[in-house]
Amino acid sequence: MAETINMEEVRKGLGEESNHRTQPLAQRVQKTLMRNLLVILTMAGVIIGIFIGFGVRNAELTRSQVIYLGFPGELLIRMLKLIIIPLVVCSLVSGAASLDPKALGKLGGYAMLYFLVTTLIGSVIGVIMAFIISPGLITGSKPIVPGWEDNIPQAKEAVDSFLDLIRNIFPSNLVSAAFQSYGTSYKLVTNGTEVIEKVPFGTEQDGMNILGLVMFSIVLGVALRKLGEGGEILIKFFNSFNEAAMILVSWIMWYAPFGIMFIVVEKIVEMEDVGTLFASMGKYIACCIVGMAIHGGLVLPGIYFLFTRKNPYTFLWGVFTALTTAFGTASSSATLPLTIKCVEENGVSKRISRFILPIGATVNMDGAALFQCVAAVFIAQLNGIHLGIIQVIVILVTATASSVGTAGVPAGGILTLAIILEAVGLPLNDISLILAVDWLIDRVCTVINVEGDAIGAGILQHLDGGTEAELSEVRLDEKDRPFIQKKRDRLGHTEGDQLRGRESIIY
Repeated sequence: MAETINMEEVRKGLGEESNHRTQPLAQRVQKTLMRNLLVILTMAGVIIGIFIGFGVRNAELTRSQVIYLGFPGELLIRMLKLIIIPLVVCSLVSGAASLDPKALGKLGGYAMLYFLVTTLIGSVIGVIMAFIISPGLITGSKPIVPGWEDNIPQAKEAVDSFLDLIRNIFPSNLVSAAFQSYGTSYKLVTNGTEVIEKVPFGTEQDGMNILGLVMFSIVLGVALRKLGEGGEILIKFFNSFNEAAMILVSWIMWYAPFGIMFIVVEKIVEMEDVGTLFASMGKYIACCIVGMAIHGGLVLPGIYFLFTRKNPYTFLWGVFTALTTAFGTASSSATLPLTIKCVEENGVSKRISRFILPIGATVNMDGAALFQCVAAVFIAQLNGIHLGIIQVIVILVTATASSVGTAGVPAGGILTLAIILEAVGLPLNDISLILAVDWLIDRVCTVINVEGDAIGAGILQHLDGGTEAELSEVRLDEKDRPFIQKKRDRLGHTEGDQLRGRESIIY
């Protein structure tokens, strides 16, 4: 469809730009500050939180007092989690219903290709950085971090992890999928002295099955579109619910700087013996953070510039609030509402953001894949195990594939790490070392995951061109038009005119 240019709007825009240039410097600075007020407040919240946190650390607060101190931050996380389900379900139903099946498949194909390629690049960067920095090649004894040995997750077979992923795509109960997901556990069959067989059995685990909700919402949206006129009312309901949810998100965003400040304070106060921890695990922490800085600061912006020819750092500045929230909450799912809001304010259309970002928050885990590859090589080096080219490839492939099923919640990548270690025959005991510093690494991982989602939405907006209707417009297939024409003929002149008025909304 050809794009028409409104010369009146062009002249108006040029006039505003000319007026902006002639305004006094103080007025221009004020306008810039007001336009970026939320980002500035968020940055101020993080900085103030850091200062307060290190100041309060010396007060030796009890555990109860630390919990009370973090209460405003807890409220932010609870509000964000509250809005996840209505936002994901309504946005995906609306998005799938607004796209014809060909456009839906094309958009989804581009998104999955982008997610797969960037996750694989992240895994490669993780392996390369681990071999360059060699965090596991230390002089002296292996580092020991007491108190984490009992938190090592039970290792799952790679095939069971893959089957669990497929099972969660098809939840048996839609209501329980809102707070539980399927997971495999094992029952050991012994003959008295040795284990004969490890028999898998299914259990319901705490944690939202967002993958199942995503699949159901997409299929429901396609079904409503195929329903034609009969699905119009329900599609409008989801559109309205979606818009209402975004208004709630805009309100939450103004509370975010205050909540993030107290999240930062709580996490800094909770840190125990940071100096000793960094002394023993400093190279591993540095390896992870440098790798993520390369991926998030150079690779992802480079990919964005390659496709759009626009400044990627201007785009990232527009989603800074979402990135900061990701660092505070360590959950890409909890950050999803703010990610959608920031990306839309950054020029991405609703039909792109509300369809792609919920999927990205579920399957796109660049940071998690990178950290898992670093951790696997780190544990191999600690134990003096040489990794051959085949084992490195297994780590890359397993990390890329298993990251799809990683829950978008704090420490969601630790279980996936156990799967990778099991696949290449590395010991699981050293996961306790990874857990000891996961509070920091997981936050940086989440920032990279959310950045990857946002960059992907920006690229898809450019590739798509925005020629399709926004989510507020319900569009039916050409083959549905005869049904409306037949109904118009049956209704007669007056009611037919009313139907024609409704038709202007849905075509």
